[in-house]
Amino acid sequence: MSTKHRIFSLVTALSVAPMLLTGCGASDDTAAPADPNAACVGKSDAAAPAPTKLTLALVPSGDANKLVQTVKPLEEALTQRLGIPVKGVITQDYQAAVEAIGAGQAQIGMLPPLQMVQACDRYQAVPALQSTRAGKITYAAQFYTNNPAKYCADTPAPGAKGLLFCNGTADGNGPKGLDQIAKVKGAKMVSLESASSAGYIYPSAALKAVGVDIKKDTELTQVGGHPAAVAAALKGDAEVGVSYWDARQSLLKDSPEVTAKLVVFALTKEIPNDGVSITSKLNPEWQNKIKQALLDYAGTDEGVKALNAIYQITGLKPADPVALQAAKVTADSVGR
Repeated sequence: MSTKHRIFSLVTALSVAPMLLTGCGASDDTAAPADPNAACVGKSDAAAPAPTKLTLALVPSGDANKLVQTVKPLEEALTQRLGIPVKGVITQDYQAAVEAIGAGQAQIGMLPPLQMVQACDRYQAVPALQSTRAGKITYAAQFYTNNPAKYCADTPAPGAKGLLFCNGTADGNGPKGLDQIAKVKGAKMVSLESASSAGYIYPSAALKAVGVDIKKDTELTQVGGHPAAVAAALKGDAEVGVSYWDARQSLLKDSPEVTAKLVVFALTKEIPNDGVSITSKLNPEWQNKIKQALLDYAGTDEGVKALNAIYQITGLKPADPVALQAAKVTADSVGR
């Protein structure tokens, strides 16, 4: 299957217009910054006419079928605020979302931090906004285990929603407990795909710093979503898992035993949050309209509810390209 035809994988009947350019002026300028470590801020096309419709690309996280439903209030709100139809699609994976923006098949992308940088470097998409959670624009990746006797230097204690923590990790602010992660060597481990910041890259970098190669020195299984990684450790398919903090909450309803069986024992250094990228094929006025519409919506109670349902987002703030670029440097240091 060609890259063009695999970009979008619709997981259920979602009302989506054909994936065509939406009247935006195109640009051939896709060159990366001259300095590979310079922060990319993206571009616009001053000559581009106003769009007549917009497509919002989202990456799968957890239950894709559920995501199809939860994105609908956001579609409706943006359609009303911008005055043109806005439709959401669930892409096959992280990379497909980036390529959709590059191909003009999506004008807005809700992307992880590394893919925000990639979309900017390759296609000059503007890293416009970043998510906030509990008021923070960063978060830590967590290591959790079903064998706390091996990894906890103190007694696990309940924190938020009864979930267990040790090694000072209950506040969710990294780094914490990294002196224990070398013990992962030789263990069965579960992570996400190699493009995931919290589910692979930052934990890999933390392990590399203590002399452990995640692929060579562990029995690694890679899964497609954070809840799936938590579930694998909960079932005993792996001794240690990694995810964003605190992905265990996604299993509380259906698997309440997660509160007793899995303990977070380490946190990586802080990672820039995911966010919103906007294509370079729009004029500056429309880039700003989209950005402001999202900021305004995120400032309402209904907006917070909708964004929280999509990706547990509690707010939006202007993006920090420098911090996003630092995440890319971390990823490059790991190698995938």
